[in-house]
Amino acid sequence: MGSKSAFDPAALFAAIDRVRVERGLTWNGVAHEMWAKADALHASLDGHEHPIAASTIKQLGNGTDTTCQHALVMLRWLGRPPEDFIAEPVPGTSVALPEPGPAFMIRWDLRATYEALNAVRAARGATWQQTAQRLHCTANQLTGLRSAKYGTRMRLAMRISQALRRPASDFVIASRR
Repeated sequence: MGSKSAFDPAALFAAIDRVRVERGLTWNGVAHEMWAKADALHASLDGHEHPIAASTIKQLGNGTDTTCQHALVMLRWLGRPPEDFIAEPVPGTSVALPEPGPAFMIRWDLRATYEALNAVRAARGATWQQTAQRLHCTANQLTGLRSAKYGTRMRLAMRISQALRRPASDFVIASRR
């Protein structure tokens, strides 16, 4: 998957920064607003969740990748799907992310991603190593999706959804954790 189909963290940063400037927010203000999208959930967890940090957002400006879970917090705040940050997404894959309300976070369903990828891989008769080469990662990164607790890098998550020709929203769920 070439650069025209790659998720661009710097473009996500630029979009966040435009909104930040338009609204006169500090970076800490942006981080606070992003986290507040799920206020009711965070209140029910008694502080067991760690808020997104301004530094996590700002590192995107250097083109640094982030986790798919952090990216979803940012994308939810912007109200945009991740395909908006791919130069040439697969046609038909730019679908709005769910907005489940303040009692939920949106999370990347890594197990569903693994299952979809595994089904296509098996149907093609490809090995995990061959699939990993196609997706520019390691086989362990792909097989690890089955049991991952937190997240994978956003660039890899989007390479997978684009290779499957499916919108990222197919792999995003409302969650109480």
